[in-house]
Amino acid sequence: MSDRTDQDQEEAGFAAPASLPPLERLALLADTTAQLISNIDVDEALHRVVALMLPRLADWAVIDLVTEADEVARHLVVQAEQGKLVRREDLQGPMPPVSEDSLMPLSRALRGVASNLAGPETYQGTPDTGIAVEQRRLFQATGIRTAAIAPIRGPREVVGALTLGRSNASDQDFTADDLTLLEDIARRVGLALENGRHFQRQAQVAKTMQRYLLPQLPHLPGVAMTARYLAAPDASHIGGDWYDAFPLQSGDTALVIGDVVGHDLEAAAGMAQVRNMLRAFAWSEDRPPHHIVEELDQALPHITDVSMATMILGRLKPDADGQWHLRWTSAGHPPPLLVDHNGLTRYLDEARGLLLGTAMKQTRTDAHIVLPPDATLILYTDGLIESRTHPLDTGMENLRRHAASLAHRPLDTFANELLRRARPADNDDDVALLAIRIPSP
Repeated sequence: MSDRTDQDQEEAGFAAPASLPPLERLALLADTTAQLISNIDVDEALHRVVALMLPRLADWAVIDLVTEADEVARHLVVQAEQGKLVRREDLQGPMPPVSEDSLMPLSRALRGVASNLAGPETYQGTPDTGIAVEQRRLFQATGIRTAAIAPIRGPREVVGALTLGRSNASDQDFTADDLTLLEDIARRVGLALENGRHFQRQAQVAKTMQRYLLPQLPHLPGVAMTARYLAAPDASHIGGDWYDAFPLQSGDTALVIGDVVGHDLEAAAGMAQVRNMLRAFAWSEDRPPHHIVEELDQALPHITDVSMATMILGRLKPDADGQWHLRWTSAGHPPPLLVDHNGLTRYLDEARGLLLGTAMKQTRTDAHIVLPPDATLILYTDGLIESRTHPLDTGMENLRRHAASLAHRPLDTFANELLRRARPADNDDDVALLAIRIPSP
């Protein structure tokens, strides 16, 4: 959490905690809304909202949250002290359950019954619940002498409570007007929290779906094969990247890398549709890769909801002399990278065609290569090379150099290190990677 000095507070127009004039209230609500809207990370958003309230409204802020399992946690306790905001982790942690019968202010707020004013005297009697015990401990530890407590309501349920406290003797007591302002702030926090939880649930479903849809790799005598899927740093970008490898009726092995346009649960579902259709077409028809991709492209708008996708389909096959042949076609996808045992590299950029879903007529072609012994073939998605600050050529050159430096590494180490070294730091996309190490004759 950012710190504010006394001088910063004076320049920002902050005064000792007291009731705010109407225009300052409106400004505070606008700033609160802006912080909550602009931050996907709910925890970061809460910290920023607290920084807006302290020390403008109080010198203590406490946020208690009700989890989706109906457990209560003291999520955040922050003190404004000598121009700085200090997080008091010693006062945070799990809380007792909410009682349906308690008349104490925090319990009522956590049930969504009402907002309340409170002070140390509120908790001087015999506590009626464990939450009252924790509140008395809070008042004793912080020296809060006047507090305002409001429910944090989401669109469908109460998700917590927000408490502001003033501990200085010179500060005014909280009033009913302060409660109204606090309720407005808490409502905005509640919307952000529930939206954040919905977003996290969706992201978790997408991650789980992605994990279960990624296949087991086939065993090829002498050939080493490994794959990696690296989720996007931003959970909202989980989506349509996939790899695949499976045997064909002819005895060849299909190799696939692809990316469905989009970064959400819908993209992950679309990826599953495209992958399964491709498997069916490739298994049922012993045809060159470009014919399979043409058929898939024609079927896409009629059988799936996928608008566009890129992919590479290859067939890996040994001959009688022990050499391994690759025949492939590309539908708008970044080219495979071939790294020989001596670190020489080559992008396989032949057989390039339009991405799937354009509805444009174009004759697709195949390309063929005999893969050198001990070479490593790398199929990858664009998250490994794209950057917001550098051109694509820079990303491809970066991938080439790192792959060349790892040419002698065991394949699993090769894949792990390539992901760690080559992926641009500012890339917010997921990455799929399929690496194949060709045996010696």
